[in-house]
Amino acid sequence: MSKTGPDFYDDEAVFATYQRHRQRVDTANDTLEKPVILELVDPVANKRILDLGCGRAMIGKEFLQQGAASYTGVEGSKRMVEAAIQTLTGTSGHVIQQTIEAWVYPPEAFDLVLSRLALHYVADLVPVFTHIFQTLAAGGQFVFSVEHPVITSCDRGWSAETRRQDWVVDDYFSTGVRVTYWMGDIVQKYHRTVEDYFYLLQTIGFQLEHLREARPQRHHFQDLQTYERRKRIPLFLILAARKAI
Repeated sequence: MSKTGPDFYDDEAVFATYQRHRQRVDTANDTLEKPVILELVDPVANKRILDLGCGRAMIGKEFLQQGAASYTGVEGSKRMVEAAIQTLTGTSGHVIQQTIEAWVYPPEAFDLVLSRLALHYVADLVPVFTHIFQTLAAGGQFVFSVEHPVITSCDRGWSAETRRQDWVVDDYFSTGVRVTYWMGDIVQKYHRTVEDYFYLLQTIGFQLEHLREARPQRHHFQDLQTYERRKRIPLFLILAARKAI
């Protein structure tokens, strides 16, 4: 039976595998996704920040060190919350154990809403994006990353026991739930097209500012072979939008 995002990461074996993956050199998160996130977010000094699906809240600690006014993480996984609390010890940041869908979003309470690789676990983004729009102050920014739709569309052609060498893009416009084997277990994600994300932001009322695919940059990699491999296919889709003043 497949697991939803929070339940998936609360599995002891999955969480241990996740921890090992994040400690590797040249992870895709650190070499591809995070540099674009840091490039797109406004200077965080004096900003009130909400991080949806915050995981271990490592970026929250960084933002507070850079002068953010406040940092609130929302995370559905108990194990991730425990890790985030440890990360934020000694800072003013705090984390709330709640799903992205169920959390009560206070009106106009944040200047930046961030979500990194969490929204592809959410079945219905319309109410979530609506809540995000409402919780942003005028002029506030929304920046998020998801697994790239060419990845979520189909996982055929990949043996879970080996490093992926070939990618099959199929059923791209058949959006909806996907069940896949990942990090040692079966997880449930949701496939959407690039167009879906783009038009959803517009429909809610956001002004789209940037659409990025995390093109590999050589200076972010220690290993040349890993850099060359990452040029084969996009792993992440990252968008930045704003609530008009």
